Amino acid sequence: MAPPPPPTPFQVLVFTRTAAYRHESIPAGIAALARLSAASLCQGSSTPSGLTSPVPFTTHATEDASIFHPSTLAPFTVIVLLNTSGTFLSGPQLAALRDYVHRGGGVVGVHCATTGMLELDADPERWYARLLGAEFNGHPVPQQGVVSVVDADHGIVKGSVEKGKGKWWVAGEKKAGEERSEGDWRWGWFDEWYNFKANPKSVGDVHVLLSVDEGSYEGGEHGADHPIAWCQEFEGGRSFYTALGHFDEAYQDEAFMRQLLNGILWAARIIE
Repeated sequence: MAPPPPPTPFQVLVFTRTAAYRHESIPAGIAALARLSAASLCQGSSTPSGLTSPVPFTTHATEDASIFHPSTLAPFTVIVLLNTSGTFLSGPQLAALRDYVHRGGGVVGVHCATTGMLELDADPERWYARLLGAEFNGHPVPQQGVVSVVDADHGIVKGSVEKGKGKWWVAGEKKAGEERSEGDWRWGWFDEWYNFKANPKSVGDVHVLLSVDEGSYEGGEHGADHPIAWCQEFEGGRSFYTALGHFDEAYQDEAFMRQLLNGILWAARIIE
């Protein structure tokens, strides 16, 4: 019996248009996602860090906002908004994104994506902010902070714990043979720690995956509950957002890239 044909790759749009601040790490992010795609297309292959996708996918990176039209977005399973900023879409283009989500499309927002579309007064519903779960409201200088893992068993986080260059440890003492439970993991990480106009939990029905301990750095504005990565089912589609990813080094770090890859797979409904 002949082996079954390989699965058809799903398509990922990597969109990087900036109408305000432009992150120097955008090329690093594009290249990292392209490496993951290339590895997924080669059976049994992986990136140097060992990362691989269980299903193949292709990436198409662009800054041309004219791609935001219902017919041109239709082939893409997931759109990655990689450090987009400012009013990077027109009203009709935002409407095309909304239609895409309503048709079941997945959206992944990275870091600066929550600074986008803040000036679009024509959208009193703040739909874009609700899609990502937050609106940016400043940040202190980049510094070391401590991330708490809120849901280590979620498909987006799973496999990233104890990976990469950041310092991982388990909070509290453990008895011999005792399993580590949700919320025990801590992660030392250097980044820009975003503050938001409102806690994402108040914006929509988000499922928080990671939070940051404001006692571990200076300049936090949310207190004891400061989400920095979350996901949600949203108006027919799915969205995942991570506030991490300011520096090039993030896109070379296995833990961060596992979360980003898993976020894409979750938004595509391939993993749960």
